[in-house]
Amino acid sequence: MYRYLPLLAFLFFSCLSAKEAIPYYGEADVHRQAIIRHQAEMNEWFADPERSPLTAEDRTKFESLDFFPIAYKYQVKARFVATPDAQPFEMPTTTDRLPEYKQYGELHFELDGTSLKLNVYKNLELTDRKYRDYLFIPFRDQTSGVESYGGGRYLDLEIPKDDNWVIDFNRSYNPYCAYNDRYSCPIPPAENTLEVSIFAGVKAYDKH
Repeated sequence: MYRYLPLLAFLFFSCLSAKEAIPYYGEADVHRQAIIRHQAEMNEWFADPERSPLTAEDRTKFESLDFFPIAYKYQVKARFVATPDAQPFEMPTTTDRLPEYKQYGELHFELDGTSLKLNVYKNLELTDRKYRDYLFIPFRDQTSGVESYGGGRYLDLEIPKDDNWVIDFNRSYNPYCAYNDRYSCPIPPAENTLEVSIFAGVKAYDKH
């Protein structure tokens, strides 16, 4: 049986972060220390046999995930545009499972002078009240299939209490399918393909 990735990913995100929107760090050194802690927690998660998506064989050899260098510029403030009239749809996955999502809005931001946009989605199958503020951003960029996992990467967000939306690509992570084919993982919609390279977050996993 395939395991359901988005809920696991959310639990992963919730454990590594306080259940609040990602803060914007105004100082590079403060931001760097926050990401170092985040990466250490990710490595602890992957080394834990009770939580790790790695196979038992791969876990015995695991020392650390491979991360891009921490880069302050990949922490960006975004302008949120709601899409209340968006219709629910079935998001394709790496299996025949078709979870139902709805586009919650758009996040507009700039990176190296380039205007970019990512759609933000809400999983309609996560009906528990404690997940009501959970949002999901699956995306690809020009590193996908080269330095990073070809199936794209994910970001998790909490709806902020104010209008301060922050995307931090240093927190982007691979679908569990990158490590173990027993998982069923959403495939990033084509509209969430960025025509830039995001040299931040987790790199592709080398199983050998």
